[in-house]
Amino acid sequence: MKQLVITILGKDRPGLVESISSVVLQNHGNWLSSNLSHLLGHFAGIIQLEVAEEHFQSLQSALNKLPKLDVRIETGNTEIEPSTLEQINLVITGNDRPGIVQELASVIRHKGANITHLNSRQQSAPNWGVPIFSAVATVTLPNGMDKDEVIEALESITSDLIVDTEEV
Repeated sequence: MKQLVITILGKDRPGLVESISSVVLQNHGNWLSSNLSHLLGHFAGIIQLEVAEEHFQSLQSALNKLPKLDVRIETGNTEIEPSTLEQINLVITGNDRPGIVQELASVIRHKGANITHLNSRQQSAPNWGVPIFSAVATVTLPNGMDKDEVIEALESITSDLIVDTEEV
């Protein structure tokens, strides 16, 4: 079986996920995992699929024929063994400002950790008069690193940043 990572971007419309999943099913693909979003009227999706080698070309062709969508297909690396490194979910909240994601990513990288999933948003805080940044980041820690070391480094960015953890 061929492992694939599909990215899809285009204007959102009702039935879009059904259309994509129908193409996958009709071409003998198996939908393994996905992260799909609606952002400012656009659909953005990342999908992990598997398909038998003999059906790969037909699946690729059918996905590329989906109307008004940009589709990119990458072959996954199945030789990578499942990670034995510790993963943590960080729940991050603070006043929003330009560059906050870059600052967080830089601190995490400098600690030798890796962001494997990030879900962030800006929301209004009517009582405070300042937009609030919130994110949940799944971070893989290098062997031997204590999660508190990463949390303390992130909280040292600014006094208004709060970092909590939740179970992975």
